[in-house]
Amino acid sequence: MRIIFMGTPKFAVSSLEMLIETGNEIVAVVTSPDKPAGRGQKMQVSAVKQYAVQHNFPVLQPEKLKDQAFLETLRGFQADLFVVVAFRMLPEEVWKMPPLGTINLHASLLPQYRGAAPINWAIINGETQSGTTVFFINQELDKGNVISFREVPISSNDNAGTLHDRLMCSGAIHLAETMRDIASGNFRTIAQEQNQPLKLAPKIFRETCKINWNNDVAQVHNFVRGLSPYPAAWTTLVNPQGDRTTIKIFETKILTNDTLSAPARTIHSDNKTFLKVAAANAWLAICNLQLEGKKRMDIQDFLRGIQGIEMYRIE
Repeated sequence: MRIIFMGTPKFAVSSLEMLIETGNEIVAVVTSPDKPAGRGQKMQVSAVKQYAVQHNFPVLQPEKLKDQAFLETLRGFQADLFVVVAFRMLPEEVWKMPPLGTINLHASLLPQYRGAAPINWAIINGETQSGTTVFFINQELDKGNVISFREVPISSNDNAGTLHDRLMCSGAIHLAETMRDIASGNFRTIAQEQNQPLKLAPKIFRETCKINWNNDVAQVHNFVRGLSPYPAAWTTLVNPQGDRTTIKIFETKILTNDTLSAPARTIHSDNKTFLKVAAANAWLAICNLQLEGKKRMDIQDFLRGIQGIEMYRIE
């Protein structure tokens, strides 16, 4: 089969690499346009483009997926199948183009966690199971017929970063196995289950990441895990003079043996080794954080640089 691969982030690179290693013919790669990033606003290229350029694949970076010049170029490669991993939603003019259709690798067990951030939301919601789904793209977001699933457990120690990496590796193998079945014609599809309550995975914005300390302690803990290391859960620390500082929190621990007799947001610390904040029903220890404009640090390093933390308040 002649294949055009579409993807942007690091998550997609493992799949592209695995497809090549298992003998698939990649005739072109489609990825996002270069864009300015960072303080210097230097142009940055996607992880997929970096890999594709290193391996001498033709690279297409359309601003608009309905652009006629792009569509003509795409047709010119005469691909049998398009393979999508972590890319944007495709218009019908694109996904209907190849004779064998367009397949997508999604980082959840569909129909659960349709959307842009399935890995984050699975952990935020305290799930113990995740996985990947390969399905045919249709006109609705993440609703096409499923070819195959591959399950991946979520441990209590996982955060979004560790689960991302496991799904990235497992998903690449899953995709390659599914491609082999498609090439041989040894596959069948099933419609996604429609009669179950669905949990969605919408795009995450900065305001999404603000911690609500009035929630149950397990909810706050899972919220931190689900946003660590990126984009990171945050809260506001206010000193006795009223100065406000944003802190990102990357790692927490539920203190089940510590009796809670304080309202939510109460801070308690020995000013040396621990800092805990009251959630709705229990204490949560802050283990790793980052002050605005500073580097990420363990709690002991943070406490060495601040005095009278119990005089501060959390918002």
